[in-house]
Amino acid sequence: MKAYRAKGTFRNGKHDQAYTLDIVASDEEDAKHRIYSNFGSRHNASRRFIQIDSLESINPADSTAPAVIAHFRE
Repeated sequence: MKAYRAKGTFRNGKHDQAYTLDIVASDEEDAKHRIYSNFGSRHNASRRFIQIDSLESINPADSTAPAVIAHFRE
């Protein structure tokens, strides 16, 4: 498993909301699926309204997301 940082926008009402999200996934396709899943369940956003501008692998020590910290805890 790797840590990924995604940046982009999603439709929130009539406006686009910017986001930065750190997640743990096995590969880039899994990371994209988890991003779509997250915004779909939390904000009821359709996949077509979620834009992923950048998706990059990061060092887990650089993240402050609780899920990433807990997964890579030693």
